[in-house]
Amino acid sequence: MTMTTLAQAEERRRLPLATAGVTITWADDDSASERFAGYAAVFNSRTSIGNPLQWGIYEEIAPGAFTKTLQEGDARMLIDHDSYYVVSRVSAGTLRLSQDTKGLVVESDLDTELSYVRDLKANVRNGNITGMSFGFQVVKDEWKTEEVEVAGLDDPIEVDVRTIREVRLIEVSAVTWPAYEDTEAGLRSVATALVHRGDRAAIERRTVYRPELQDLLRVVGREPCESTRDADGAEPARSTRLSVASIDRVMRGLAARYRLPHTIDPERTVQ
Repeated sequence: MTMTTLAQAEERRRLPLATAGVTITWADDDSASERFAGYAAVFNSRTSIGNPLQWGIYEEIAPGAFTKTLQEGDARMLIDHDSYYVVSRVSAGTLRLSQDTKGLVVESDLDTELSYVRDLKANVRNGNITGMSFGFQVVKDEWKTEEVEVAGLDDPIEVDVRTIREVRLIEVSAVTWPAYEDTEAGLRSVATALVHRGDRAAIERRTVYRPELQDLLRVVGREPCESTRDADGAEPARSTRLSVASIDRVMRGLAARYRLPHTIDPERTVQ
């Protein structure tokens, strides 16, 4: 059984400018205002997160993944995921989100009374905006293993493919950095996905390449206060049991390393 000690972690995915198709155009109505438009996500597009041939994964977003959240949510448009820079909001009627056959469509009003909105327009015009991104929590995903041929190797390599079926959308952002520009960003994304998956074997395979992922093994696949002995063995001493307090310490460390939200399930108690 997988232990739930992380709050449902927010994940982020980024889309390069060429794919996002960002534009700023005049509104069709008589408001004499400009609007920001583009895609924050595309469907059925396989993305490499980290190094899928070693410790990373491939990931796809399934069509319809945003259907429920668009009906129920109140997402914001931000700049660089910074909640200080709110460009628009669904509940305010200034942000319109929808799905088409390609992906998640973003259309936002631009209030130039806000200085950072004027900056956003200039940065789009000057090429400083490198793409779009969205912050989300996974509601439903599926994992499968595929074999891929690699040049120079006689045998194919098994890789993990994650398909995201449903998400809770938190925000969309215009961003000023490229997707996964550093290895650590990819590692954080992979770690979050692995914790959500809860598969110890999948984590163990990756520790050969990224030993720091061993930390995840301390919290995935074991219940608080679960015995370290077989079920038919004598009850171990308290020192050999995993307490809620010790899990909390581990999770705080993981949350700091991988920038994950952290919580302990309040219904769990030390036995």
